[in-house]
Amino acid sequence: MSRTIRISLAQVTSGTEPADNLKIIEAHTRAAAAAGSSLVVFPEAMMRCFSGPIRGVAEPLDGPWADAVREIAQRIGITVVAGMFTPADNGRVGNTLLITGPTTEAHYDKIHLFDAFGFAESDTVAPGSDPLILTIDDVTVGFATCYDLRFPALFQRLGDLGAELIVVPASWGSGPGKVEQWSLLARARALDSTAFVAACDQAEPDNAGGTAPLGVGHSVVSSPTGEVLGELDATPGLLTVDIDAALVAPIRAKLPVLANRRQF
Repeated sequence: MSRTIRISLAQVTSGTEPADNLKIIEAHTRAAAAAGSSLVVFPEAMMRCFSGPIRGVAEPLDGPWADAVREIAQRIGITVVAGMFTPADNGRVGNTLLITGPTTEAHYDKIHLFDAFGFAESDTVAPGSDPLILTIDDVTVGFATCYDLRFPALFQRLGDLGAELIVVPASWGSGPGKVEQWSLLARARALDSTAFVAACDQAEPDNAGGTAPLGVGHSVVSSPTGEVLGELDATPGLLTVDIDAALVAPIRAKLPVLANRRQF
């Protein structure tokens, strides 16, 4: 029996003003709902892009920016996933995914921080520690953020916890080979977890100078066997894909990599 959820990935470019980014979220949430989706995924750093200070915009999960996203999700009747920044210890912030909708309220703090390619996310961001799974429309959904995509153990853990779909908002830094790595890693993590992976990146900005990770686009949805079910180019767009979660169990029975793996 099919157990299908329609999802949309909103590949957009966030700016420096949180209020303006709320307008982007509302417009694309409306478009996703019009497409029949019950889940819309926005990139990491939707509250404010990384090209500038993020400490000053951080707000708690019950603050006005998160409440505005909640109001949009409730009014339109769809679950929204969007990256924001929350206060943390020692003057740092949490790189947080807000997951909110008519029957959903949760958050995930990015576990693996992007201290690579000349950028030190840990200077301003405190790491999370706990994987997250939720049930959305009878589908078990796991969450990861950007640099998490390079760490298969997290995706295997989400698979152990029952995730059938893993969404990955990102603000993937540009550079030689980075688009190819992004696409390859999304498909590899789907194979590692034998789950669908929906990776939503920021669109490539018009001006990508500096070392801050902004985006390369190429949002992609992979099946548990690594098949690309939908993909965008570098420009803004909305990718809508139907995910049949009922396919996960037979794939895991045929290819039990989670059960077969050994610890060293």
